[in-house]
Amino acid sequence: MKCHEVDYEIFGDDMQIVEVELDPSEVVIAEAGAMNYMEDGIGFETRMGDGARPSGGIMDSLLNVGKRVLTGESIFLTHFTNNGHSKKRVAFAAPYPGKIIPLDMNALGGELICQKDAFLCAAFGTSTDIAFQRKLGAGFFGGEGFILQRLNGDGMAFIHVGGTVIKRELAAGEVLRVDTGCLAAMTSGVEYDIERSGNLKSMIFGGEGIFLATLRGPGTVYLQSLPFSRLADRVLRAAGPGGSKGEGSVLGGLGDIFGDR
Repeated sequence: MKCHEVDYEIFGDDMQIVEVELDPSEVVIAEAGAMNYMEDGIGFETRMGDGARPSGGIMDSLLNVGKRVLTGESIFLTHFTNNGHSKKRVAFAAPYPGKIIPLDMNALGGELICQKDAFLCAAFGTSTDIAFQRKLGAGFFGGEGFILQRLNGDGMAFIHVGGTVIKRELAAGEVLRVDTGCLAAMTSGVEYDIERSGNLKSMIFGGEGIFLATLRGPGTVYLQSLPFSRLADRVLRAAGPGGSKGEGSVLGGLGDIFGDR
């Protein structure tokens, strides 16, 4: 089905919000809990699935639920509809520091493969599905595992990635090697595989991980500078026993003995 045509505006820098403008009867779908605010006249309903395809019965619904579970997302999507007679706006917020990437799916060939927690919202008619890695090596060691998320449609979709985003256009046969966790999204024409990161010494002591992702064009690739797993690891290490470094203090952790005094 043809996607609804929505306008949008992105606000903020590191903790961004995308504000979507809906004409009367237009619909935008979003991850459950992503809504930040909405104007009067917009109604919302939580449904199982994106509504892009006619329901095939209870088995089809259960299959879609299973796919959502595999991608680590909520089994529900929220559908926001403009029930008024004039343009209305609804906004969605990023879940952690990073960038919201607006994607014209029609310009990308109608399909995008992204990391399994990247999807934020999209114009109604966009389908969200899963994409399995066909190669065992890429599945086991590729950072995102066997399961990635596939978006299909011809309208606007919005994904969120951690840190700063870099967009690279790969020519046919051009190869780019990246940290496995830093691959955020790619068009369907890009070949994805993994390779060892140098010799044994480099793999163990290099600090760059044991494997690198190898991307071969043609196609478009989106890279993120701060994967959420890396951010969460640093936070947990700082919050754990002995994790406080006392930044800015000569005393370091010794200053904690005196509390706020």
